[in-house]
Amino acid sequence: MKIKVCGMRNLENISSLLTLKPDFVGFIFYKKSKRFVTDFPRIQFPEETKKVGVFVNETIENVIATVEKYKLDFVQLHGNETSEYCENLWRHEHSKKIVSEFHSIGIIKAFSVDKNFDFNNTKQYKNYCDYFLFDTKGKEYGGNGVKFNWEILKNYKGKTPFLLSGGISKNDANEIKKIKHPAFVGVDINSGFEIEPALKNINEIKEFKNNLL
Repeated sequence: MKIKVCGMRNLENISSLLTLKPDFVGFIFYKKSKRFVTDFPRIQFPEETKKVGVFVNETIENVIATVEKYKLDFVQLHGNETSEYCENLWRHEHSKKIVSEFHSIGIIKAFSVDKNFDFNNTKQYKNYCDYFLFDTKGKEYGGNGVKFNWEILKNYKGKTPFLLSGGISKNDANEIKKIKHPAFVGVDINSGFEIEPALKNINEIKEFKNNLL
């Protein structure tokens, strides 16, 4: 199962996290977030851990500029981005790969989920996203620290693999392992493992990973 740790920015904290070999580490480029990255940490990432830039309703030009500046592997779109937006971003990256053998970035589209969420809304995104992320609908764009009812995941009939997010803590490993959806591939953790915004409890993440895998 894949583990994505989001909302990182402290150099020493990231170095400690990388010893646990997470699949993804997320950096938030949304100025209104308490975890906004003002000074991107200069650290060598192992090949197996992918750097993810999290954006909220940002212009494609700024997303691309940030990706190139910090050599990001994925972008996570956590706002109200349309399928057309995802298509334009995908086509831009795909065209670069064709003409220059550039390793194009992956795209993760986040959806805010509550009991009324219609999973059919994800269909229009499926051709342009590597993963979906299902997070709890709240006042903020992520980091609300609460869960939605995971039972409704059964309403998702798509084949695009998804990550589960929203209020996950170290105590949830057993319940997560009960999710048998064929497209469920991993979790996105953030506020449930924080000492303070953007500073993670590495020991709790280690315990969670050991219980999950």
